Amino acid sequence: MDDQAARLRSLVESRNVSNDMAPYEINYGLEPMESMTRIIAVTSGKGGVGKTNLTVNLAIAMGMAGKRVLIIDADLGMGNVDVILGTASKYSLMNLLQEDILLEDVMLQGPYGVNYISGGSGMEHIADFSITERERLMQKLYECEKLADIILVDTGAGLGKNVLDFIVAADEVVLLTTPEPTALTDAYAVMKAYSHYAVQKNMKLIVNRVYDESESQEVVSKLKRTSDKFLQMTIDFLGYIYEDRNMMNAVKQQIPLLVSYPNTVSAKCIRAIANSLLYGKKVRVKKGWRGFLQKFIDFSH
Repeated sequence: MDDQAARLRSLVESRNVSNDMAPYEINYGLEPMESMTRIIAVTSGKGGVGKTNLTVNLAIAMGMAGKRVLIIDADLGMGNVDVILGTASKYSLMNLLQEDILLEDVMLQGPYGVNYISGGSGMEHIADFSITERERLMQKLYECEKLADIILVDTGAGLGKNVLDFIVAADEVVLLTTPEPTALTDAYAVMKAYSHYAVQKNMKLIVNRVYDESESQEVVSKLKRTSDKFLQMTIDFLGYIYEDRNMMNAVKQQIPLLVSYPNTVSAKCIRAIANSLLYGKKVRVKKGWRGFLQKFIDFSH
């Protein structure tokens, strides 16, 4: 196990994550406050592990449980939440910079009342926005807090700065990986970056495409031991999702799995994970959506 941990660490050292980086701290000018809205960023170390599929179906499972859920597609320029939902987005978050475009204009509704907003390209240049543009965007986005109990932020994959912006700003981070060695290495790279930048750490792990429970336990053991030993960061295990060809069939049909194949084994796994998020360990949300927006814009600078 120590050999495996050493290999993970040596592979990650080649990434652009410096050991000399201190956690990013900033005075946000906001007093901590309780919020009713949970902000959960869903991320992965590499593409192709099923992150967006998971985000959409988690949202539907939470919607089935009576929660108001909003998905922000933050995979800037590469988002495909609308593909999974079988919808088409006319506007994105960037259109909110236009005075005559309102929040309801950019929001689409999916199954079970799940709302969705496309991130669109251009958000990666938020640091270049004028003060007026940032304030206009913030004021319109504040309204999201009134419309959702849970906001799921579907980030891009990997270690790009935009991904770090979103996961550092979120109250909770869900990291998805698969048992493949490359996916594990990339997942650990995200864990390492997050451990350096995040002041308050709250990361949870999900293992996708497993063939049996023991396979998922082996993955979790590797990542948790490495994280505990070298990052001094605790990572919680949320659950696993079995390999299921119906997942790909649902994508081809552009109908979410929980709608098209609700009784399949992978659908049952996702509902169990959603229940863990909803009814497991109580999460204290300190700054909620407004705090997320403030942290995201500040960190983007």
